[in-house]
Amino acid sequence: MRSRLFLLAIACLPCVARAQVTATGDYLARMDTDRDGRVSLAEYQAWMSYAFEGMDRNRDGVLSVDELPGGRGKPITRDAHLAQLADRFRRQDVDRDGFLSAKELAAPPQ
Repeated sequence: MRSRLFLLAIACLPCVARAQVTATGDYLARMDTDRDGRVSLAEYQAWMSYAFEGMDRNRDGVLSVDELPGGRGKPITRDAHLAQLADRFRRQDVDRDGFLSAKELAAPPQ
């Protein structure tokens, strides 16, 4: 349960840290760095890892307990964080084309 709450906190931070996004299309446009109208796994992970990078104060690739929100929870490595994001991406990619459309991006993971 804590890992899910942590992921939720991580997922929300890019929205706060970067410019305000008011619609799914705006969100997709900000994530879609190659401007092809869809979000790849690499683009998704890069966007969603913004907060991880910011919280990893000592830049060791691990969020230790003292770097986690509230100073509680289990440490998590960058690789484990990316794996969790890849899993969530796959669950959101309903049509299984390897990309997220605006509609898929707006829907919660299955």
